[in-house]
Amino acid sequence: MARKLKYGIVGCGGIANQKHLPAIAKLADADVAAFCDIVGERAEKANQDYAGGKGKVFTDYSKLIKEDLDAVFVLTPNISHAEITIAALGAGKHVLCEKPMAKSYAEAQRMIEARDKSGKLLTIGYQNRFRPDSLFLKAECDAGTLGDIYFAKATALRRRAVPTWGVFLDEEKQGGGPLIDIGTHALDLTLFMMNNYEPAYAVGTTYHKLNKDKKTGNAWGDWDPKIFTVEDSAFGFIVMKNGATIILQSSWALNTTEVREAVTTLCGTKAGADMPKAGSLVINGVKNGRQYTLNPSDGTAAAFYEGETAKDTDLEAQTFARAIQGKGKLYVQPEEAAVVTRILEGIYLSAKTGKPHYFN
Repeated sequence: MARKLKYGIVGCGGIANQKHLPAIAKLADADVAAFCDIVGERAEKANQDYAGGKGKVFTDYSKLIKEDLDAVFVLTPNISHAEITIAALGAGKHVLCEKPMAKSYAEAQRMIEARDKSGKLLTIGYQNRFRPDSLFLKAECDAGTLGDIYFAKATALRRRAVPTWGVFLDEEKQGGGPLIDIGTHALDLTLFMMNNYEPAYAVGTTYHKLNKDKKTGNAWGDWDPKIFTVEDSAFGFIVMKNGATIILQSSWALNTTEVREAVTTLCGTKAGADMPKAGSLVINGVKNGRQYTLNPSDGTAAAFYEGETAKDTDLEAQTFARAIQGKGKLYVQPEEAAVVTRILEGIYLSAKTGKPHYFN
């Protein structure tokens, strides 16, 4: 029997406890052997909950990556994704880094360079690719069912669901608000379906219209206006080098009833596809002179929010383990994730300058 993979977790907060650790616990061929968090009590609790207290506990990631581990999961605020990932790769560990890949495109490029130098695997936590509806649509796109996809909408809209825990509201540590947090999922899904990673330019707007409200009706309790320094909503208009157009919509707080997250709409020359919600898919087109719609989704998947788990996260964990063992390939390549970061950065820069941002 092959030995079990040994994992190390850096960052034992919500994303670790609600997404990655439960998924790893279901694997027969992997265990978590080391836990790290700047708050020692969090690391120790995760150790008790997921390793029966048998793992090693650290408050300094530089010590964890020296351990005898196969892979490291980087589950920290965005500001440290690049730093920890590069260090872990340099220490000879495979890495799964949570989304977004990094705060900046330059950081993402350095992560890829570190991957190349180390010869290890690097993937990013875009688990929405693993949903049943996403897998079906990707197969249809690859088969040419939609034809040339020239218009798309990437949507991640919440009405009042601002994450009030951790550092989500801290622009310095996160790099932004809903655009970089949940808009990143919608954009990744859209680019992946289109198989188009060559942006020409982007126009963006960000808003701070509701983050000073006090009686908010927020799903997770009222936010503190004093620390809500990121945007409450952001929108982008992206033109790709081949002429295709993508509209990106993201919000944590917006006066709308169109609440959808991590979904895409695709319009091609042969057919189109809509995700009315995550886990639901409708394909439309014309056959024999008649308009048709096809609903192939089983409706079992759900969008991931902090505090929930979903089947897509289990498949993400399985795919990473199999890639490490040489039994399969990664489903999320860092080169793709870096382009997502590049476009998000372009939207933020356009919003700041009031001008289109052109990608060289």
